[in-house]
Amino acid sequence: MRRVLDTLAALYPEARTELRHQNPWQLLVATILSAQCTDRRVNLITPRLFAVYPDARALAAAPIEAVEALIRDCGLYRTKARNLLATARIVAEEYGNAVPEDPAALLRLPGVGRKTANVVAANAFDRPALAVDTHVFRVAHRLGWARAKTAAETERELTALIPRRQWNAAHHRLIQHGRQVCRARRPACERCAVARWCPKVGVATARDLLPSPAKKP
Repeated sequence: MRRVLDTLAALYPEARTELRHQNPWQLLVATILSAQCTDRRVNLITPRLFAVYPDARALAAAPIEAVEALIRDCGLYRTKARNLLATARIVAEEYGNAVPEDPAALLRLPGVGRKTANVVAANAFDRPALAVDTHVFRVAHRLGWARAKTAAETERELTALIPRRQWNAAHHRLIQHGRQVCRARRPACERCAVARWCPKVGVATARDLLPSPAKKP
């Protein structure tokens, strides 16, 4: 594991979230929108949303129809619009228009599951967290670091294995490796820098590994 992490660190020294944001509120909104939607599409949607509703207080007062229209090209946009409005009201009224730093408080916000809470805690507040998305899940299972069938259980396995100080960086580097090399379909094992430590090298398939669906992103 140490050798793999060191190799990934050399390969992806600047790995970070691809969701564009300028503050914790923007990252929270972008991460909620990213469920079943690509980061690229989210990055097209958020500028027009923030241009009209720049913070939680502004969004909390928005008509839901207006929010739906702004995020319509994002998957599950009706559900996400409801969650964004509910979350905006809580952040505006209970937290003084500032996103809470505590992951437990984040988890109480509508539309926020463990992955979203961990992404915000790690990237907005530099708290140790290891969010498990489909890329992290897939790569970790192929490397033999996890055997669990859900993202939450996989997170517990990985945080027990990887040193706490490396959680944030490991999350981003596993994602980058999953996107660029260890893809779901046709993983590029022949050019994988960590293939020598991978028990799945040459035999991984597209069925390998998606986390069980969660109720929240």
